[in-house]
Amino acid sequence: MPTTPKGYEGLLCWAEGFGPVRCAGVEGTSSYGAGLARHLKARGIEVLEVERPKRRRRGPRRNLKKSDPSDAERAARAVLAGEASGVPKSGDGRVEMIRVLRAARHSAMKARTQAANQLQGLRVTAPDELLTRLRGLSTKELVSVAARFRIGDDPHNVPTATKFALRSVARRYEALSEEIAELDAHLARLVAQVAPELVSLPGIGTDHAATLLIVAGDNPKRLRSEASFASLCGVSPIEASSGKVVRHRLNRGGNRDANRALYMICLARMRRDRRTQEYVARRTAEGKSKREIIRCLKRYVAREVYRVLISCVARSSPIGS
Repeated sequence: MPTTPKGYEGLLCWAEGFGPVRCAGVEGTSSYGAGLARHLKARGIEVLEVERPKRRRRGPRRNLKKSDPSDAERAARAVLAGEASGVPKSGDGRVEMIRVLRAARHSAMKARTQAANQLQGLRVTAPDELLTRLRGLSTKELVSVAARFRIGDDPHNVPTATKFALRSVARRYEALSEEIAELDAHLARLVAQVAPELVSLPGIGTDHAATLLIVAGDNPKRLRSEASFASLCGVSPIEASSGKVVRHRLNRGGNRDANRALYMICLARMRRDRRTQEYVARRTAEGKSKREIIRCLKRYVAREVYRVLISCVARSSPIGS
């Protein structure tokens, strides 16, 4: 079946030939399966997220190859057995808008960093007379100077060719800066519309708020509890007790972008928030290390963020639609 609306409809008609379709398991609802998931939900069919099958579970033989029919059968059996219970993100609201804009901003930031590094490299290898003129300039000053170089259309020697290259990269840097500023303005507006209470919390700016919103999706109620949200962010402690020793180990799973956002929020609060500073002093007196304290703080921040997201859903329909 082609991955088009006509193909999705043909797939659904084929499946309905075996009986009523009440539920469907789709792998990759946030990537390649997004179109199919949207089509099925529009037709009133419940969609569940199916995890990619582990390689060791494909079969007892190591030489067993991957095949689409076997993966599809496993997905269907996972839904029938109740193993696939995750509700996918709806991807039809303002949080999805934030996600796509933030993805564009991320790529623009990487490209601007690459342009800045290339400018520095061109300056290092520039001819002596040009290097003397550009030595000691910051990246911002270097971009400003190089972008104003006046050169003919046909570079005829190494100095003019170097100036041409510097001007080209500097103007690319300026264009990317304008693009990033425009994306930042759109993101700030959308985040303020979706969850104004979130950016008002200590240590949470627009970027961290956008990251946490993207993890929860347009329908954060799909997460059954704040413990589910903490697990999704990789901040839920994992039991590692043995005998009389009761301990928990670090959770290395979950969304690492969200985990990093929570980490940066904790660092900001440890520097500026009086309530957090008092908590750190109390846990330090109990013998906890700084690393252990930050792990506890990330769990508390995840709980606070989840409550804010749920309150936003209760107050405003666009985020939970």
